[in-house]
Amino acid sequence: MTTDATTFSVAGLRVAVVRKPIKNLHVGVYPPDGRVRVAAPMALSENAIRVAVIGRLPWIKRHRAAFEKQVRTSAPEMVSGESHYYRGRRYRLDVVEEPGPAMVTVAGQRLRIQVRPGATREARARVLDDWYRERLRALLAPVITRWEQILGVDVRRWGIKRMKTKWGSCNPDSRSVWFNLDLVRKSAASLEYVVVHELLHLRVRVHDDRFRSLMDRHLPPWPRRRAELNAGPLPADTWGCSGD
Repeated sequence: MTTDATTFSVAGLRVAVVRKPIKNLHVGVYPPDGRVRVAAPMALSENAIRVAVIGRLPWIKRHRAAFEKQVRTSAPEMVSGESHYYRGRRYRLDVVEEPGPAMVTVAGQRLRIQVRPGATREARARVLDDWYRERLRALLAPVITRWEQILGVDVRRWGIKRMKTKWGSCNPDSRSVWFNLDLVRKSAASLEYVVVHELLHLRVRVHDDRFRSLMDRHLPPWPRRRAELNAGPLPADTWGCSGD
């Protein structure tokens, strides 16, 4: 897809503009610093884009302020008593040092990590991450299979990896989909929303009217689920806030 990117200032805000072969202009505000990005039709003038951005300034400022206030957690120390999330629920961490293989178990409101005596913070984190990855793969597999059938798409390859600013990504050409490991911390409804969003990109590449119409048809509560996904201190918004 051919695009043309430029950057200019509007009312003191630096705005990145990407021109695409689309019909409507879309404004987005993205974490972590509230950067503003506009996707605009190829033929739309710069003046028209400026007018559109000015018209959305109150909305843009609200979301930039929200990002500034959002709590950002530091790297966990991986010690007993810390809060960690799994499937949308908060658990207290119990670190148990014992000989034998490392393992993670869930009991009540506790997330128990068994590690070898003297295990470093990094080693403890790897144990939890490996367990998270295994659990997320098991959670994703049936949801992907189900929505492949509903949407009439074929995912050739999907995987899990760390992402700093996205919950998921899709390459329609290779029919590959990737999911953020931190999704394992979110609810089943949030996970399903991301799966539907990414798989739908195999049919519609951009967030245009057709894309939103299909989201409305297949997953009507998607705006609420998107809001729930991006609530709280856990990772940054996948697609930012869209002012469409």
